[in-house]
Amino acid sequence: MVFVGLIGVVTFLSPTITAIALLAFIAAWAIITGVGEIAAAIRLRRLISNEWLLGLAGVLSVLFGVLLIALPGIGALAVVLWIGAYATVMGIIWLVLAVRLRRWGRLHGIGVTPRTA
Repeated sequence: MVFVGLIGVVTFLSPTITAIALLAFIAAWAIITGVGEIAAAIRLRRLISNEWLLGLAGVLSVLFGVLLIALPGIGALAVVLWIGAYATVMGIIWLVLAVRLRRWGRLHGIGVTPRTA
């Protein structure tokens, strides 16, 4: 727990270092995953059809990781934009779900309490 607290303090005091570390972690993850996918595609080529798709996914993962390392500024911006897009889409989905659940609850008399002023 002390380690997690220390990471929190470092993150608060130096967000730039945290962002660089996160970007490096994502890049390493993409490269390692990509190499694994390429290796799997090569080993599975006699057992499955369309193994080239797995190999292509691996090549794209490695390229993504290399680009994050080579262009960290653009990579950080891309990661931020994807997180923002994800948050926006999820927010819309949750709002739609909330409205539908509220309507369903009213139809079934669930969760409806009268307001007293």
